[in-house]
Amino acid sequence: MTAAHGLWPKGAATGCGSMPGTDPGEALAVVAGELPDLPHLPESPNRGPGAELTGRAAALLVDLPLEHRSSGWAAAGAAGLDLRRARAYLAHDLDLLEERFAGYAGPLKVQVCGPVTLAATVELRSGEKALADPGAMRDLARSLAEGVALHIAEVRRRVPGAELLLQWDEPGLPAVLEGRVPTASGWGRLRALQPAEAEALLGAAFAAASRAGAAPGAHCCAPEAPVALLARSGARFVSLDVTLAQPVEPLGEALEAGIALIAGLVPADGSAGRAEPSDPGRTVAPMRALWSRIGLPPEALADVAVSPTCGLSGAAPDAARAVLEASRLAARRLAEDPEGSVGR
Repeated sequence: MTAAHGLWPKGAATGCGSMPGTDPGEALAVVAGELPDLPHLPESPNRGPGAELTGRAAALLVDLPLEHRSSGWAAAGAAGLDLRRARAYLAHDLDLLEERFAGYAGPLKVQVCGPVTLAATVELRSGEKALADPGAMRDLARSLAEGVALHIAEVRRRVPGAELLLQWDEPGLPAVLEGRVPTASGWGRLRALQPAEAEALLGAAFAAASRAGAAPGAHCCAPEAPVALLARSGARFVSLDVTLAQPVEPLGEALEAGIALIAGLVPADGSAGRAEPSDPGRTVAPMRALWSRIGLPPEALADVAVSPTCGLSGAAPDAARAVLEASRLAARRLAEDPEGSVGR
């Protein structure tokens, strides 16, 4: 049974992106086993620089090499060891994906650092963030969009039956919009990015993913994620931590406009299942409460996908598996019992 938005089946669950440990094959096996309706290509950032969010994006950039310094990723004159390692990690992960998902047909999600967060993370040769230089920021975004289009094509080649979703990870977006990103010295703050500037960057990124054949969306696990901005930019889905305060009106308008929701409901640290087995009814209670405040019909909850509240790289392996299992059970509960009649 397909959800109204057509991006994933009703009652689907997925992950945010990262998984614990240093074995991407094991991470992929857990994802395939626990999230059959909406699997994702996991990231294993505990492998070190080149496997984490910014390093993954560095591997995709076209004609814009980066290197890893003690302060993080920065512009470089040529591709070096750090960049070759990042590309090798990505190629290895894609090899594993092709092997594990041979013959697979259905939705498949991949994640990439978004252009705004990347600009707030990557240093120029001066030591300041790319966010400080509008020209450098645009160059970085263009290079990223070009690289992501190639990445989508490569994933499609390796898993021909996949219906791809491209999740742009934007954890830094609220801080950028609010002018909270520190300067290189740490004594000041970089200018706040105006909403129109952010919309232009995000809109170009979302459009690039669409042209390449992937449904674009965005993940932001901060309280009061800028849902309206993401919707205006062309996101077809948003991934949010709905256990945190979220502005009801923008989210309601986005959902009514047909934008799909991945609801972060299961604590990413695995705490929900430590004392006792996960209770799906309790897990989905915040989603039902938010849905009631928005005023949408309960049966439409079946179209919401469930995920952990954030990435799982900091969780223990057993806890991460339990978190994904709890997400799957919670998604099933929303689909089978949207009004919460079970257990009354």
